[in-house]
Amino acid sequence: DDISHGVSRILQSFSRGKSYLKAHNIWTPIVASSITIGFGGSVGAEAPIVLSGSAIGSNIGRKLGLSYRYITLLAGCGAAGAIAGIFKAPVAGIIFAIEVLMLDMTLSSIVPLLISTVTASTVAWLLMGNSVLLSCTLKDTFLLKDLPWYLVLGIFTGLVAVWFSKVTLFADRVFKLIENNTTRIAIGSVITGSLIVLLPPFFGEGYTTIMGILRGDYSLLNTVFSGFFHSTWFYLVVITGSMILLKVVATSSTNSAGGVGGVFAPTLFTGAIAGLFAALILGKLSNSEISVASFVLAGMAGLMAGVMHAPLTAIFLIVEITGGYNLLIPLIITSTVAFITSRRFTDYSVYHVQLAARGELVTHDKDKAILALMDWTGEIENDLITIKPEATLGDLVKIISKSRRNIFPVVDEYRVFEGVVMLDDVREIMFDSGLYNKIRVRDVMQIPPSYIDISESLKVVMDTFEQTGAWNLPVLDKGLYAGYISRSGIYSAYRDMLIKQYSEE
Repeated sequence: DDISHGVSRILQSFSRGKSYLKAHNIWTPIVASSITIGFGGSVGAEAPIVLSGSAIGSNIGRKLGLSYRYITLLAGCGAAGAIAGIFKAPVAGIIFAIEVLMLDMTLSSIVPLLISTVTASTVAWLLMGNSVLLSCTLKDTFLLKDLPWYLVLGIFTGLVAVWFSKVTLFADRVFKLIENNTTRIAIGSVITGSLIVLLPPFFGEGYTTIMGILRGDYSLLNTVFSGFFHSTWFYLVVITGSMILLKVVATSSTNSAGGVGGVFAPTLFTGAIAGLFAALILGKLSNSEISVASFVLAGMAGLMAGVMHAPLTAIFLIVEITGGYNLLIPLIITSTVAFITSRRFTDYSVYHVQLAARGELVTHDKDKAILALMDWTGEIENDLITIKPEATLGDLVKIISKSRRNIFPVVDEYRVFEGVVMLDDVREIMFDSGLYNKIRVRDVMQIPPSYIDISESLKVVMDTFEQTGAWNLPVLDKGLYAGYISRSGIYSAYRDMLIKQYSEE
């Protein structure tokens, strides 16, 4: 059971696992991520905690014998509560569940999410008091003259988000090519360890560094290269630029090598560094004073919006972290522009892209959600009588007399599909007994316009029916005949599931 990609694991359970998450997912992600981060892994603990929260909701739903819809809602409430508890940000928790986990934004969903996030935030306050993982009291106010700079920051963080997403997916593919686990762990550890030696802020989650930057304390950005620079400004530009490019490498190496952690904290870290970098550059170019803290916070929101494709979550998380709406307009501008820029190059977020590629992503679009949720293999008709290609017309007539169907798949002795005989193809000759031993099945069979592989998604199945215009198509399993699927059967099952999943009763 893979727990290394927490949010993606939850989404996969929604689409292919009836929202079932195993009981061990309640505690194993937290333990594994604690070990990973404790040893310096450049990842965050948020995704594992979100997975743990979802697992709690999922297992409660299963114990109560609830339907898929309500188990999914409880799992979403667990995830939303986890975000709310971590950051003491109930609104951000709700929006995270809607934007990232794709829960329905209906009254029946909003109320449980609201209860979950408020309860989680309250419990966090009771247990931890005023201690917050990430907080900032913003003293600067937004000035209209700074509006163009936030537009630039939005474009910049959007492009950084594209870099972050592409490198994450590339590293995942590359490390999967390394079959030996020991070798994979060793390579990932060497890469991450080397980067931490060169850039110490990469150690762990990075929240301490973010808090230091927000206070105007850049001492945590000191590295082995500090002594080589005479200009503090130039050093900060070089070091922050390097961090923007390399943080994702450290994070990807940690995760892909077998570490357990998420990209939530690394995204916030990279966004904060990107905001500082932009403030340094734009302040120098414009020869004006730019609020570094505001740019750092807006940068965090911009990168979240670009990497996770969740602009509203980004906006309200930063609003709740700062405890006010003073920065709301810059956050909206930066997050929106970053999201649009990122979507120009990446269709899906890092959480969604692999599921979307397999046609398993459940979205707010009900039709597309059913395409991801429905297991169409249950509609395969495997009761059709088959016949061998070397059989005679007489053999075929005997089979026709025993069958209620007008489709007769032609398969060889190894069940390799070769074609199909339709009743209409032999109707004119089936009563001529003189042809019974002269005509072979292979002489009258036809090749169907296409076939369906049993591993294909429902979307591919429906697209194939649409493209071919066929009403029935053969289904193959690793090249062998597995049965037939009908267009009417698929559409009937599709309609039934649509009613079942989205009925308010």
